[in-house]
Amino acid sequence: MDESESSAPGRVTVYSIQGCPHCLQAKATLRRLGVPVHDVDVGSDSELRVKLKELTGRSTVPQIFFNNVHVGGNDDLLKLAPEELQRLVTLVKEEPFPADAPPLPDKNPSVDTGGATDGEFKCERDELADLIEDLKHGGVIGSHRRGLTLYKKSFSGSQLVDWLQKEKGMDRAEAFKTGQALLQKKYMVIARGCGKKDGCFGEGKDTMDTLYRLLEDDFHSALNTGQTATCSPIQAAELALLLREMILKLFSEHLSADGKSVDYKGMSVNPVFERYCDLAIQLQRVELLSLSREEKLAFFINIYNALVIHGYLRLGAPTNMWQRYRFFNYVSYFIGGEVFTLQDIENGVLRGNRKGVAQLRRPFSNTDPRLQVALPDAEPLIHFALNCGAKGCPPIKAYTPEDIDSQLRTAAEAFLENDDGCVVNSGKGEVRLSQIFKWYKADFGGTDEKLLKWVLDHMGDSPKKSSLQGVLSAGKTKVSFLPYDWSSNSSH
Repeated sequence: MDESESSAPGRVTVYSIQGCPHCLQAKATLRRLGVPVHDVDVGSDSELRVKLKELTGRSTVPQIFFNNVHVGGNDDLLKLAPEELQRLVTLVKEEPFPADAPPLPDKNPSVDTGGATDGEFKCERDELADLIEDLKHGGVIGSHRRGLTLYKKSFSGSQLVDWLQKEKGMDRAEAFKTGQALLQKKYMVIARGCGKKDGCFGEGKDTMDTLYRLLEDDFHSALNTGQTATCSPIQAAELALLLREMILKLFSEHLSADGKSVDYKGMSVNPVFERYCDLAIQLQRVELLSLSREEKLAFFINIYNALVIHGYLRLGAPTNMWQRYRFFNYVSYFIGGEVFTLQDIENGVLRGNRKGVAQLRRPFSNTDPRLQVALPDAEPLIHFALNCGAKGCPPIKAYTPEDIDSQLRTAAEAFLENDDGCVVNSGKGEVRLSQIFKWYKADFGGTDEKLLKWVLDHMGDSPKKSSLQGVLSAGKTKVSFLPYDWSSNSSH
């Protein structure tokens, strides 16, 4: 909670979330007015968000109060007539804080991230991590030819077994058991042979002739590879929340004072970003197949939003259509032994393996192991939680499995409250919607009628909802789509 100019008898209360550009803009405006500002972060307190919704009838942030007078959001603050704004400033500077003003919470709770948000993450070292380090320097890894193909940085099953027996003093049965554990824990992967099965390490010619690689030596372009994850596997939902909270805090630190741009270059050289990258490496060996629907939603939404920022820091912000296509089809993490691009996460996992914009086929084939992780059907609400880094996207935030459905619904309500999400023109009988509804129309029912019903059902109680109900009851509603702001929020 932040307080400034506390000598005045009244106060301005700003309910906000971390990393919210509109919240920063509002607070910058209020500072220029010289009024005392109490900043209340509602991002990690679901009960406080519910109270705020009851108090204001809105799901968006910021929500601003001058003493007990509710102004609304940042746009509402900027639209105030000069004389009305001066009246409110005088109210706060001269009138005592009234008893019926919105109360401040006794404390401002935050998600317990085990200290990860300040970059201090500690984990239990996995029992096999030291063995892998020894194997790297054991003279086993080299180049092997099979037919016409040369497999660099590889080793055979027989070489691994012999090394474990000779250098680690294991008997043959224990050596095979250790090889199986290295494969199952995804310390190593199959380079050639053995049918690419995790269970393929046991007595027999197949195992002995099969070529393996350490995971960090496997060839892919994911942003969290090049090192081996040495922590004991962390629960997927917990790890995703740690990553999201850390990079959201980093994002907030490099968001401009007016909330309009992000210094990605500054973020990339921040020591906290290096620690974030170390933590992202631990995604390599998380277990995904046992996740529930709620855990998958929270995990992959948080990872997607973090990966977008990581991609911006490593590759720069895309500036045209072709660069955007490459960005979302190229930027990836290695998660649970498989590579997931941004497109794979959005369209493969969260949309139930549906074709995305400008895609000719589904992300996952019937034999793709990642298909086991995909949701059974598309979840329309994810479109209001995924942040693509452009100014027209929904605000970034972290999601938790325990509260995921209400969090997603709140995100949808907040998006539809804004004029860049939905505009209702009662006089013309027209509804203008974000391009998101055009691109993913199939997720919202596939027809204009079903689309409008979905929008109506997911609006909070507001004058806009009443206007939409009136337009729909009149019949012959015209649906059109608003321009989408693809401009980058990078300050460079």
